[in-house]
Amino acid sequence: MAVTTCLTWMQEKVLQNYFGEKQFSLLYKASVHDFSSKGLLERCSNQGPTITVIYTGDYIVGAYAQNDKEEYVFITLFVFQETEISECKIGPFQLSMVFQDNCKFCVNLEKKRMYISPETKEKLGVCGYISFQECEVFRCEDLLDKRRMEGVIELKDKLLSAIRTYKPYGDLVHQTRILLLGPIGAGKSSFLNSVKSIFRGHVTNQALVGSYTCGTSDKYRTYFINDGKNADTLPFILCDSLGLSETEEGLCMGDIPYILKGHIPDRYKFDCTKPITPGHDNYIGSPLLKDRIHCVAFVFNANSVEHLSKEMVSKIKRIQRELIKCGVVHVVLLTHVDTLDMIMKGDLVDIYSCLPVKLKIQLCCVQDYNSFSQQREDLQLGKQLQFL
Repeated sequence: MAVTTCLTWMQEKVLQNYFGEKQFSLLYKASVHDFSSKGLLERCSNQGPTITVIYTGDYIVGAYAQNDKEEYVFITLFVFQETEISECKIGPFQLSMVFQDNCKFCVNLEKKRMYISPETKEKLGVCGYISFQECEVFRCEDLLDKRRMEGVIELKDKLLSAIRTYKPYGDLVHQTRILLLGPIGAGKSSFLNSVKSIFRGHVTNQALVGSYTCGTSDKYRTYFINDGKNADTLPFILCDSLGLSETEEGLCMGDIPYILKGHIPDRYKFDCTKPITPGHDNYIGSPLLKDRIHCVAFVFNANSVEHLSKEMVSKIKRIQRELIKCGVVHVVLLTHVDTLDMIMKGDLVDIYSCLPVKLKIQLCCVQDYNSFSQQREDLQLGKQLQFL
């Protein structure tokens, strides 16, 4: 049975950030490995930087040792209460002295008590002798050390290979058309530029990006993605359009069925007040299967998806019904996940396992605005409960 920490996800993230974006590996848990100083030292010596976490009834007391290879080290002693951390540095002394009774900070695992000297407790705002229920020790490693970076590069290569060798079902078309739809400013064009940059091997900004209230994409654009590795065109086409808006400045809802069915050509300039009509000069009268939209990605900014208005949610549901009617697959694409609170660069390797991202994904799965509003309240509550 795997040994797990008593830290909540949020507590662990706060500590990881506080000590310089570290990854924690649990080495010792007193309730599992016995309340024994000897057992702790046997498991945790010569492990590099470590953090000891001691659980009292009201707060967490911890000790961070940056290097255990030297005979005498300095220790960062800290108290973690709710969302606040207070600290002070003590030492130098041998790490084994922490478990003896002649130190400014000492832990008696057998008696489940610890002592903090008067001058140190004043800095930390805690009592002298403190009883505790649990003690854990973690090895601290850089989130993206050499070994982990090798795994990231391997994963990236596998993903790129899977995309390069993708073939649409039944070979009915050579390339899958993916339409990006979302509120103005959600990051559709930025995402498109990122995809093109990854495969070209250098930064490109073919699609205009910006922060205009009416958006920067006023034309319907279809982008073929060239593979910089072998100069081939990738088996998908990204289609960009005017962003959705609660006002008349956004994409006209009447244009969406025509986009889905392939009637709108590349570079068609949208008219926010009226949709394209069959009599338009650039109207494609008899589009082929390759001209149709095969998948729609709803693009939302992860930082603001819970703040979508009632009108915007209603508009998105209308589009969803149209997609179902046309038999078009649709997914949600969250942008700016790397800027969410408590997300670190190491989390991007397995972003779906991060609690803030899970909450955002759950928010996108609601079926009506009333549920959406309740989910938004639950999201705020979830953020508070992460510390409990």
